[in-house]
Amino acid sequence: QVHLVESGGGLVQPGGSLRLSCAASRSIFLSFVMGWYRQAPGKQRELVASITNGGRANYAGFVKGRFTISRDDAKNTVNLQMNSLKPEDTAVYYCHEDAYNSWGQGTQVTVSS
Repeated sequence: QVHLVESGGGLVQPGGSLRLSCAASRSIFLSFVMGWYRQAPGKQRELVASITNGGRANYAGFVKGRFTISRDDAKNTVNLQMNSLKPEDTAVYYCHEDAYNSWGQGTQVTVSS
């Protein structure tokens, strides 16, 4: 089992930026895929971005060109840089790792003027 803790969420104006971080309680070296998901009220949880332990990133179409995922296996962290935020990006963002199918508790991102 691995414990994941997200941070970095908050309230930001449209067009602004946030950087989310996910800290793992143990090495993520064996986690092939680390991902960020989000869930807006009344909607299903959806994949935002993922990254393999080889550094290959995958993005949902609605964030391409705006968000960047990165991982640092030495620090057991996965980050999500979010730029040009839109009101429709408002959601709870969750970190996930695939080796133990672990989820974090989520961090709220609200984009509003």
